[in-house]
Amino acid sequence: MKIDKIISMANQKVQLRFLAMERSLRATGCQLPLLVIPYDDNLFELPEGSTWWEIPEITNWLNAEQTHPTMRKYQCLTIGNYQFVDADVCFLSNPEAVLTPYSGFITSCGHWRDPSGTCTPASQHLMSSKSTLWQRDVFNTGQFACDRALFTVDSLKATALQPDFVETCVRWIHNEQPGLDLLVFASGVDITNLTLPPIRMESTWAGDYSGEYAPYWTDPHRTPYLIHWAGTPMDIPRPINQIFYHFLTSTEKAEWDEQVRQWSRLNKKKARSLQTLMRRSKRAFQSFWLQP
Repeated sequence: MKIDKIISMANQKVQLRFLAMERSLRATGCQLPLLVIPYDDNLFELPEGSTWWEIPEITNWLNAEQTHPTMRKYQCLTIGNYQFVDADVCFLSNPEAVLTPYSGFITSCGHWRDPSGTCTPASQHLMSSKSTLWQRDVFNTGQFACDRALFTVDSLKATALQPDFVETCVRWIHNEQPGLDLLVFASGVDITNLTLPPIRMESTWAGDYSGEYAPYWTDPHRTPYLIHWAGTPMDIPRPINQIFYHFLTSTEKAEWDEQVRQWSRLNKKKARSLQTLMRRSKRAFQSFWLQP
């Protein structure tokens, strides 16, 4: 695979994440253009070599359907020769070199061992009706690469709006992951996951490294070329977080640490509220059923 562009998605809320990702990419020697899909209208000034990118026909369609903003990633499926990464990724090696031996659709995530987040009941039914090994082909939509266009704009819309697809690809309110997985599966493209045999790359997910990560990376042929912090809380200290911090200035790190503190406080508040609601519901249930 010869890639000629890197694609990401961002808005101002994830600016620090994006900057660390972009700097890590350039540190590997990769100077390919970086195309950035706007998550929403809250944009920021991009570094040199990066440009905002959208396909109006797809964006307008998704807006009209009132889809989740991350479904804008679907536009990647209408082009080829790219590596896509979310903003919460840091590169360890140049993706141009890593991807050269492969073709088709490439991912390097571990969702084959936990496919639940990659499908809806409807899409699981569709995929499992085609293959007993459907779990092998699901992937985390925060990082993937492809050497070909899987759809035209028109065929993308037509496929996503099919009765068996629309609930997953358009109306799923939580994120784009099940929809993107189903569209790629439906395209028939060969899917290679670098963490599966015969490559057996070590995990690219930060959550798999609670302690030191270097002992896992002694074989350069199996060392991951990127690390993805998907769903990994940064208020829990992990040695691997230093990879991310390395690409921030001292001022940016202080700003990031404050953001993490705010997110941590908000999440704890939400957890307490949920616990309170569950206790009240339990008491109400017991009062109703146990009253004389």
